[in-house]
Amino acid sequence: MFKRKYWWHFTPALIIVAYHVFIYTYDAMEPGFETVQNDVLKLSLDEPIVQTVLDYLNQPYMLLYLAFTFQLFYNYRKKIMQYFSNIYRLELNWILSFLILFTLAFLYSTIQSIVGNYIDLGYQQSSWLNLFVAIITLYVGIKGYFTDTSKLKKLSFSFFPGRDAIPQHLNSSTKKFIPKADLNIIKNLMEIDNAYLNPELNLSDLADQANMSRAQLSEIINSGFGKNFNDFVNEYRVEAFKSMLKDNKHEQLSLLGIAQDCGFNSKAKFNRVFKKLTNHSPTEYLKSSLN
Repeated sequence: MFKRKYWWHFTPALIIVAYHVFIYTYDAMEPGFETVQNDVLKLSLDEPIVQTVLDYLNQPYMLLYLAFTFQLFYNYRKKIMQYFSNIYRLELNWILSFLILFTLAFLYSTIQSIVGNYIDLGYQQSSWLNLFVAIITLYVGIKGYFTDTSKLKKLSFSFFPGRDAIPQHLNSSTKKFIPKADLNIIKNLMEIDNAYLNPELNLSDLADQANMSRAQLSEIINSGFGKNFNDFVNEYRVEAFKSMLKDNKHEQLSLLGIAQDCGFNSKAKFNRVFKKLTNHSPTEYLKSSLN
């Protein structure tokens, strides 16, 4: 749901709607409107001046908001790495698909506008863009409606760059001193209580178990362990997976079954994380460990 402070972004669209209502209302009161449909303001103001100005403003306006949307999306991707241990179902890849499709529509619209200055495009040629935009709008609406965002609603953090920032990598000059006792609390939760086995583990859950605030735990993990929350938890899961292979668990379970026992809830996420941390796929690692 849009917050009240974001509604101002719709101001230009509302102004244009109000303007067209005014144009239509004024012209509709002119004599002979039923015959010509277009009258004084439409012919003397709207078409020669306003529409020309809007044609020039439309492309940079769309490009600006498209760039901002990509920026927000990728910032969102970085933020969830700080709060969730399993992010596969939270990555919202369908939004990225929508943005790519909308970018293609934007490029097509730009090319069509340029070509339209030299060639008179017919109604059928111009309507393909409207059909394409309608399809991708339906796509994002349906996907958005059926996407479970309940986990995200429980967390109050901004996706805007520079807000609620948690540094992902800190060098020695910027690291804050973290008491050893605090480090041991987190280590015990992971190594003794095996908190990482919970596939739904997030920063808030672990903070509650450690009797810390979310910000305090975040600082300990980032400064004390030099990792973001996602990498911190998943390293334990990967090590647990390796240990189970050493115990020959692969003779009883599939690799995915072992991964799930170690806290992963997605084959795609498991493969991606394992490759990132070991430079090998799970199958490659198993073969090398057997040789």
